[in-house]
Amino acid sequence: MITIIPAIDLIGGECVRLSQGDYDRKTTYFKDPLEVALRYEAIGIRRLHLVDLDGAKTSAPVNLAVLRRIAENTSLEVQYGGGIKSADALRAVFDNGARRAICGSIAVTEPERMAAWLDEFGPARIVLGADAKNGRIATHGWLQESELTIEQLVEKFLPQGLSQVICTDISKDGMLQGPTFDLYEKLQNSFPSVDITVSGGISSMDDILRLDAMGLRSVIVGKAIYEGRISLKDLESCLQNG
Repeated sequence: MITIIPAIDLIGGECVRLSQGDYDRKTTYFKDPLEVALRYEAIGIRRLHLVDLDGAKTSAPVNLAVLRRIAENTSLEVQYGGGIKSADALRAVFDNGARRAICGSIAVTEPERMAAWLDEFGPARIVLGADAKNGRIATHGWLQESELTIEQLVEKFLPQGLSQVICTDISKDGMLQGPTFDLYEKLQNSFPSVDITVSGGISSMDDILRLDAMGLRSVIVGKAIYEGRISLKDLESCLQNG
């Protein structure tokens, strides 16, 4: 069964969601992200996607205290992204309890550093964040577009054993219109040695089941949960049946 990874996006230490990556289109859902994380843990979720939107905008992790609270008070495997641009930032993320670090902009702007991190920390801990806008990779909190395609970015790091990629279609993110199924199927088929995680647009359990049937291995779900499109009971039943 496909691995379901709930998302918690952070601004000012609170659980929020953006629409299409637009910081001016923000909805706050919970004041305390730990409360949300504990709910996920209680139904059997094992992995949590924590995005530091403040960090993505300022190019340095900002919400490490939230990461530490969740890591210390749950057994969840936390993958953390947002603002990881230096070795000090990467180590701070790991020191505060993250099991995996998501590196996106740095992979585009300083691919040699990304390659070195894969060598030093291993592909089990370093995840490539490939965020796409208009078919091109977007960086710096989705505020800048590069000339790279997703495929070109992934290929860069295969020699270092890259094994995990989170691909977000920004046009779908937070819109609850379903993911771009063809994109993810093509990526997974093109890179069978890499776990392609679907991110952006999940609107229902049917979307998740369709991705599972297509052979995708993991999926991030955020707004659909907060808006009641997917209930915790739905997730729990899926986990038990899977």
